[in-house]
Amino acid sequence: MAAGALLTDLYQLTMLKAYWEHGMRETAVFEFFVRRLPPNRNFLLAAGLAHALDYLEGLRFEPDELEWIGGQPGFPSAFVDWLADLRFNGDVDAMPEGTVFFPEEPLLRVTAPLPEAQLVETRLISLLNYASLIASRAVRFRLAAPKARLVDFGLRRAHGSEAGLLAARAAYIAGFDGTATALAGKRWGIPTFGTMAHSFIQAHDSEADAFIRFARAHPDNTVLLIDTYDTGAGASKVVEIAPGLRAEGIEIQAVRLDSGDLAAHARRVRRILDEGGCPEVRIFASSSLDEHDVARLAHAPIDGFGVGAALTVSADEPTLDSVYKLQEYAGRPRRKRSEGKATWPGRKQVFRTREGGRLARDVLGLEDEALSGEALLGPVARAGARIRPAPPLEEVRERVRASLKTLPPELRGLDSARTPFPVEPSPAVRELAREVDRRSAG
Repeated sequence: MAAGALLTDLYQLTMLKAYWEHGMRETAVFEFFVRRLPPNRNFLLAAGLAHALDYLEGLRFEPDELEWIGGQPGFPSAFVDWLADLRFNGDVDAMPEGTVFFPEEPLLRVTAPLPEAQLVETRLISLLNYASLIASRAVRFRLAAPKARLVDFGLRRAHGSEAGLLAARAAYIAGFDGTATALAGKRWGIPTFGTMAHSFIQAHDSEADAFIRFARAHPDNTVLLIDTYDTGAGASKVVEIAPGLRAEGIEIQAVRLDSGDLAAHARRVRRILDEGGCPEVRIFASSSLDEHDVARLAHAPIDGFGVGAALTVSADEPTLDSVYKLQEYAGRPRRKRSEGKATWPGRKQVFRTREGGRLARDVLGLEDEALSGEALLGPVARAGARIRPAPPLEEVRERVRASLKTLPPELRGLDSARTPFPVEPSPAVRELAREVDRRSAG
């Protein structure tokens, strides 16, 4: 996602100026992680890495941004000149997008000169936090309806257009079948879906005429919204016009329900369609649905769901408690000890163990430890450049599908599991924390 270097917190610039003045340019290591699970979440899904790497590769201050900084108090011209040449030249290690992860586990580690590693904090948190939040919400819809078609309808309800666009991608990699956001189709090749609004029906004097005109305008994708006035009557009109359209070579693909008791309407509409000779017409439902609604509708004759605000604003839990913390500077491990917000020091790796094909435990170890299990973080950028292109979205989707198969049954539910998934720091991590504490107390 394109964004200037000035899309950051001012305190990044005030710290950079102090680092610059005092020559603090040794190597720093920062890690991005989530402190705790939101309520009713048993796991999270990593997303946003591709956008984070785009940002890091393109990081630079534009002339108008530098001019603005130079006009603010406390930023001398020599500092602004230094900023003009600043680029990200560091290394990045990360979990692949689509990986299941848990609290305290670093999704991404940045190793770079302190000013570079510090400056990128705000934007990295923004990109990784939101994408992972939405992907983690979207996957719950897929777990609630494993076989239904799921389409993101949330752009108009998102907290800003960039959020809506990012949500379309995050939902798709988490298992949605597509989006109504046209730009997501153009930019990433995500399948797009679009039908009609009630205004199209209201603009016609006859509901049947509206259906016919829309069908003729979109003969290969005729999906009709049937609840503008009376849902049952709308379904009956579909049955009435279907033979004539079929004679023109037009098959009605589906009808959409967007109000009322969706389960009751779906059963009634299914009966009208079947008895009227339209058994092949599918039923698609929308209307402020969350994953619990979708789960309750699983036994209704509904073939797919459009999901809006509940997804794109993650309505039940609209943020993750994610942070980007300094773990090492100038070769020395660092540790925050604030009450309730303490961190584990040093460069860390996540070692994942499976038993019988299921996730069994994760160990938070030091990067250079030789622990059993799969190491989840791998190199993705060196000296400021990607090691390899971003993987195709289908590859990420497959990783999500494979990851979900490894989840123990108790983690697949929509409610909190009785026992959280075990994530334990290794003895070496605990000992390093004690060493750092002893040093800082001296």
